[in-house]
Amino acid sequence: MTTMTMTERNQQADGIGEAHARELWVSLASLLRSYTAAHGLNGTTQATVELSDDKIRVRCGQRWLSLTRRDGQIEGLTYQGASFRLRWSEAGDLLTETGDGLPMDLQAEQWSRELVA
Repeated sequence: MTTMTMTERNQQADGIGEAHARELWVSLASLLRSYTAAHGLNGTTQATVELSDDKIRVRCGQRWLSLTRRDGQIEGLTYQGASFRLRWSEAGDLLTETGDGLPMDLQAEQWSRELVA
């Protein structure tokens, strides 16, 4: 009998497995690196993006974004004190708790623009 973690069970219930979630997580960090670099081309500061199995942290000067992957969801916190929860759809879109969402690349671009502006 195969034992699954709670994260794996939750993600499978939503139609996305752990391996798929890991790939999307790494892709999200990569998109954040690319978009923050692009937005910073005309500026004087560059963003840093730190990636681990369960955290992504993006910093640009005094602005930052922290994302934590937990139990099939992404918990976010911003330098402005805003917190939010997202989850992935099978297609890789990031969905809010109400089911609204954006494709992952558009969400990463929006966050990057806000951090590097």
